[in-house]
Amino acid sequence: MKLKDKVCVVTGAARGIGESIARRYVAEGARVAIADLDLASASETAANLTAMGPGEAMGIAMDVVSEQAVNEGIAEVAAKWGGIDVLVSNAGIQIVHKIEDFPFADWKKMLAIHLDGAFLTSKACIPHMYARGGGSVIFMGSVHSKEASPLKAAYVTAKHGLLGLARVIAKDGAAQGVRANVICPGFVRTPLVDKQIPEQAKELGISEEEVVSRIMLGNTVDKQFTTVEDVAEVALFFAAFPSNALTGQSLIVSHGWFME
Repeated sequence: MKLKDKVCVVTGAARGIGESIARRYVAEGARVAIADLDLASASETAANLTAMGPGEAMGIAMDVVSEQAVNEGIAEVAAKWGGIDVLVSNAGIQIVHKIEDFPFADWKKMLAIHLDGAFLTSKACIPHMYARGGGSVIFMGSVHSKEASPLKAAYVTAKHGLLGLARVIAKDGAAQGVRANVICPGFVRTPLVDKQIPEQAKELGISEEEVVSRIMLGNTVDKQFTTVEDVAEVALFFAAFPSNALTGQSLIVSHGWFME
């Protein structure tokens, strides 16, 4: 098992991509904290994953934009399992508007959840990783860490910012064996993406079918959505990689939508 007894924290993990990553980690023997705003859902997911084994999971309440909530949640995990080995900063939302119509409050909310959340959880976890002689910080970026799309000023800005933060952590943490990398998925068919389809259709004046076929999948090689399982495999790869040879990097999982 690639993550046997490793202690992992996955934010936004009660459902969707985060849940899939947590599931993959537990299958590899990890102890996984399901960190989510919704404690009831996090605890339910944790119970289901523990029953699946061979690893185990626990649910914790965490608002990633609250320094107090993050620090308390990470302290709870470290106290129970003796430290932290892997952080997956996955919590995120999507709000779309034309730039001239983008409410400042929504802009700040988007950047806070994606960037402040990544910063605060990293800040809280990294000392525990140093104490254990190393660890892996993984940010959930996007193809939008590399490429822009209409209506997504805040999202694109935040996802670009995660690349810079990961690279700084990779340099700061190298001597202590801490790696930092970014997963950059294409469109994954989750409730977050489903919500965007009618929103973009309305803003762009096209049909929902066109949003899917032209905007979301038009530049892929096979007109396929990326799956949560695809993303989870990359998260496992980054978490289990044995050395600093792979740090400060990003990996695009997008059916060829973006290539570099």
